[in-house]
Amino acid sequence: MTISEPTSGAMGTDVLIVGFGPVGKLLAVKLGRLGHAVTVVDKNHAAYPLPRAVTHCSDFARILQSVGLAPDTIPGITVPYDDMYRWRNSSGQTLLEVDWSGRGESGWYNTYFFNQPDLERALDEIVEGLDTVRVLRGWEATSLSQSVVDATVTMRDNASGDERSITADWVIGADGANSRIRSLVDIEWHNDGYFFDWLVVDVKPREGVDFPHIATQNCDIRRPSTMVPGGPGRRRWEFMRLPGESKEQLDRADTAWELLEPYGLTPDNSDLERHSVYTFQSCWATQWRVGRVLIAGDAAHLMPPFAGQGLGAGVRDVMNLSWKLDAVLAGRAEHSLLDTYGTERIHHAVAFVKFSTSLGEVICITDADEAAERDRRMIAEWEAGMKPPAPPRPGLGAGVHTGPTGGTLARQGLIGVDGTVMMFDDAFGGPGAVITRCASALASLTSETREELQDMGISVVALSDVDDVNGSYGEWLDELGADTLLIRPDFHLFGTSAATETVDLIEDFLRRVKGKVVSEARAC
Repeated sequence: MTISEPTSGAMGTDVLIVGFGPVGKLLAVKLGRLGHAVTVVDKNHAAYPLPRAVTHCSDFARILQSVGLAPDTIPGITVPYDDMYRWRNSSGQTLLEVDWSGRGESGWYNTYFFNQPDLERALDEIVEGLDTVRVLRGWEATSLSQSVVDATVTMRDNASGDERSITADWVIGADGANSRIRSLVDIEWHNDGYFFDWLVVDVKPREGVDFPHIATQNCDIRRPSTMVPGGPGRRRWEFMRLPGESKEQLDRADTAWELLEPYGLTPDNSDLERHSVYTFQSCWATQWRVGRVLIAGDAAHLMPPFAGQGLGAGVRDVMNLSWKLDAVLAGRAEHSLLDTYGTERIHHAVAFVKFSTSLGEVICITDADEAAERDRRMIAEWEAGMKPPAPPRPGLGAGVHTGPTGGTLARQGLIGVDGTVMMFDDAFGGPGAVITRCASALASLTSETREELQDMGISVVALSDVDDVNGSYGEWLDELGADTLLIRPDFHLFGTSAATETVDLIEDFLRRVKGKVVSEARAC
């Protein structure tokens, strides 16, 4: 149920989410569907109507699948990009080609481009169908106090100035880069000192206009720029602010049209959906939990957009936090489980912050001599057949996983059940699973343990009872040198075992969820 006005006096809730962007919405959906009372507060009276993030990857697609928004069911919102990402210099010479085509380990295409307002509206529709969730718009958090059992946020109506308080078992700050919640609990904000201003321009070419499809990075000292799809019927350009140029000069419609003109786009054949100057930064919070308060999304990390992972990092936060918060709220885990949210996610997010920054350090060069050296090196490497550096594959930091493969991202393949072939998560409800080669490995698994797994959304599957289409799961187990694997509810591996140790693996997982046993960080 969505409401726009709080009742008078104080209100109580299981979870208070401050911020109703895509991260806050996804978290509300996850927790609301699990039966928890969720209240969301947002200072804006309406959702932001214009595009921001425009790309997502395979595991982001799997996260959307987990809430009923699989990419192939929302083609008007997100479309796959099955092509190259090309880098060129000032002379148009190729510096690098990155293959963004094909499908990733999560079973979906490696790259998609989407329209964020449409995706948020789809999430809104899900929220509106949940009687466990209430949304308060136009209210801004002003103060916060907490005890060992709960936290209270005072908020002010931006229109009337009225104040109300909400007391929650847990408060989540999903309120963006300038997070009020992060500030109120005095979390340190690490800044890597990376700052570049870019004009972001979103365009809707009109019918009959042929605009470039390929994603291109122009490493042009005269004006570094980026051109990518912007979701169905849209195209995005990004132009770096040059030395000596003010933000005000750059952030104008006539400037945007002037920069678009070389691409054949004019006010006569296209609509300028928006133009805005953003400061690309590399930052992260040094801790993600203080007592009863946790942070997620841009409140926890910021990165340049060059790797397209900013929002992706936020939805991964949600997947990690939601299953742990559910376990704590349901009494299946101690509060200490929530400490592993930060230790696991900081390690992963910072790896992408640094990778995105490293791309920016190559792109944002305006010095002629420095650019010439970059071009010489990159052209020589490309002509010699050197493959571009792969994005980082960080595992999770110290937390609830074990062994050399624990904390790595799980795969999703096709499974046949009763003659019907479908993706694994659709066949068994996902997002977590115990997958073993043979049912005999599960013979001593008690009904109580099965119920514990089921309560956490973890299915138990013996490959001997289903059709492992294309042999993808058997091949994966071969690569892992194991008979059984346990996938956590956030699509990361807890660990693997031999068939005879399957029950031990499961009990170890449940023990770690309930207690304080943590593992070491996975290397990037």
